[in-house]
Amino acid sequence: MSGTSTETGTVFGIGVGPGDPELMTVKGARLLSEATVVAYPAPETGDSLARAIAAPHLRADATEIAIRMPLSSNRFPVEAVYDRAAVEIGTYLARGQNVAVLCEGDPFFYGSFMYLFARLAEDWTVEVVPGVSSLTACAAVTGTALAALNDVLTVLPAPLPDDVLRARLAETDSAAIIKVGRHLPRIRALLDDMGLSDRAQYVEHATMDRQVVGRINEISDAAAPYFSMILIHKRGAAWS
Repeated sequence: MSGTSTETGTVFGIGVGPGDPELMTVKGARLLSEATVVAYPAPETGDSLARAIAAPHLRADATEIAIRMPLSSNRFPVEAVYDRAAVEIGTYLARGQNVAVLCEGDPFFYGSFMYLFARLAEDWTVEVVPGVSSLTACAAVTGTALAALNDVLTVLPAPLPDDVLRARLAETDSAAIIKVGRHLPRIRALLDDMGLSDRAQYVEHATMDRQVVGRINEISDAAAPYFSMILIHKRGAAWS
């Protein structure tokens, strides 16, 4: 945390959790109920998931800053969006107003807020408020303990090449494959080849109304959403 003046505002990077508004922390909910300026990531068109999760806790008179993210694999347009958002947030901080920035899951576990933190923390006071991550939410809804005793838990983004995924899966006790999306057929084939399919649980939209949970072999090859994950423990259960 850093700051320049007691007269400037504070940025609160608030993890709003995986989807169920009741899973937001007490501290996060309190800060949102007090926040007069709220920023959140949003698609180029359409509604923000982070805002939808936080909606029950927002003030009716809050000023809202929608940070519209382009649908592009090129990181440079995204970098420019964060640059502009940091400048806009800074204008409120300079006036002495606090700004709550929403982030799905936890801000520092593959969270969008980390990119604003990198741009704001040197010049302004920034506080990160942890949230329930998608990883722990998926474990809860599947009844799958992630790790026990000296188990090694590995988090693997699905877009990684097959050879990297194979090597990491071979050396770990437990794994979470995140950002499954369109990679589902490829990941399923890899798990089949490694003999891990019977120990793989699939989850999409954990804790939300449209949640789907099942064994990987029970899930169709239809395109999985971005917010999907596969959990694997080689013993079948961490407590075994």
